Amino acid sequence: MNYLKQFCVIIIFSFLGELCRWLIPYPIPASIYGMVLLFAALSLKIVRVEQLRDGSSFLVSCLPVLFVAPAVSLMACWDQLKNALVPLLVIVLAATVLTFGVAGVVTQWLLGRRKGGSGHA
Repeated sequence: MNYLKQFCVIIIFSFLGELCRWLIPYPIPASIYGMVLLFAALSLKIVRVEQLRDGSSFLVSCLPVLFVAPAVSLMACWDQLKNALVPLLVIVLAATVLTFGVAGVVTQWLLGRRKGGSGHA
């Protein structure tokens, strides 16, 4: 029953994200709105991490299964993808490096703020 309550809370935030997507005319996915709302609720202590820990851990453990269908779809489209393989790999590599860099800078800045410093390591 504990999992059911936790899933319901997560689904409620997912629904709120869908509602925001419908109300706000920006091209932002509903899942992003939902995650931002859940983050805000966790930050403001409206929802406590302990209230979602077991259900979210279960969902994360099931996450690899969700990648099976897209992987099969990519294999089915291999003839179309092989011509663009090099540009796609360059884009993915550049996006990964950029994401790591931005995440590192933001993490260092946040840790610096927590310590009361300037944010530089």
